[in-house]
Amino acid sequence: MPFGNTHNQMKLKYSSEQEYPDLSKHNNHMAKVLTPALYERLRSKETPSGFTLDDIIQTGVDNPGHPFIMTVGCVAGDEETYEVFKELLDPVIEARHGGYKPTDKHKTDLNSDKLKGGDDMDPNYVLSSRVRTGRSIRGFCLPPHCSRGERRAVEKLSVEALGSLSGDLKGKYYALKNMTEAEQQQLIDDHFLFDKPVSPLLLAAGMARDWPDARGIWHNDNKTFLVWVNEEDHLRVISMQKGGNMKEVFDRFCTGLTKIESLFKERGHAFMWNEHLGYILTCPSNLGTGLRAGVHAKLPHMSKHPKFEEILTKLRLQKRGTGGVDTAAVGGVFDISNADRLGFSEVELVQMVVDGVKLLVAMEKKLEKGQAIDDMMPAQK
Repeated sequence: MPFGNTHNQMKLKYSSEQEYPDLSKHNNHMAKVLTPALYERLRSKETPSGFTLDDIIQTGVDNPGHPFIMTVGCVAGDEETYEVFKELLDPVIEARHGGYKPTDKHKTDLNSDKLKGGDDMDPNYVLSSRVRTGRSIRGFCLPPHCSRGERRAVEKLSVEALGSLSGDLKGKYYALKNMTEAEQQQLIDDHFLFDKPVSPLLLAAGMARDWPDARGIWHNDNKTFLVWVNEEDHLRVISMQKGGNMKEVFDRFCTGLTKIESLFKERGHAFMWNEHLGYILTCPSNLGTGLRAGVHAKLPHMSKHPKFEEILTKLRLQKRGTGGVDTAAVGGVFDISNADRLGFSEVELVQMVVDGVKLLVAMEKKLEKGQAIDDMMPAQK
């Protein structure tokens, strides 16, 4: 990791107090948990691959956070990070995931037949639907810590596995480093391309090392199923399409993911998963399902309603601009998605989005006609 001092053996000659980071101006979950005593207890530990406490916290030390937005402030470097450093990470996970306890069990459910509705959202209001998640391949370090050889091995495995998909999941892989200009432009036009990270959170965690080596994008011929390789996670899997048919999007998501998992297993590699944390990913905020089901919804009246934020919270939903995190909404169009990742199954989270967005659209239609929506206020989910 180029930004840490992991391999500096000299630092243990200094006392824990001399090495403890200055967190006095920090507003992130790591800074709230990491006391000098905890730092002293954990600082000489490392995972089997050599990931240390200083590696975990570097991004949170370098990025104090925002007065109004609590960032996580730490990353994992391998599957064992969450076990070896659980004294730090369990309280972070509990704070970030609404009281999720170290003894809690996560449930995984990728049976899309259990979703009720989702094929009847009004396309005049719901402009597009997508579901995404991440997956990590067991036996490799995660992107903050992996070596060039490991990253290339993850790419090779991924290209082989994805190349075996057939039917409407058949597609093509584009490596970032030898893409033609025409291919690059097409991927930009399709909003598929991911670029070298500019976010200081990712840069401080070492995720842009060796860019663009072994990074790439695979998508099916219909452009409705997409896999990013070696970005923030080993794999980011996205199912999407125009309009409001979340049922179709979720069906494809579950089918594709299940097939990809079995193709990796055939090659001797499972995904990182355990019954407490569900699917293991780089950022503790994505543990569990890693799932974000979102729609671009046109809500110009609703968004001006004084109770808009409160309604979203009650529905366990969050909003952002359609350009992604920290972007403003344009023309009253918002990206509305599930707020939770851990402690709920995939089916439950998508169901919350389907039910919540249907209610928001019904409210929008009433407000358009100048009618009140007081009798439609939801209870806390």
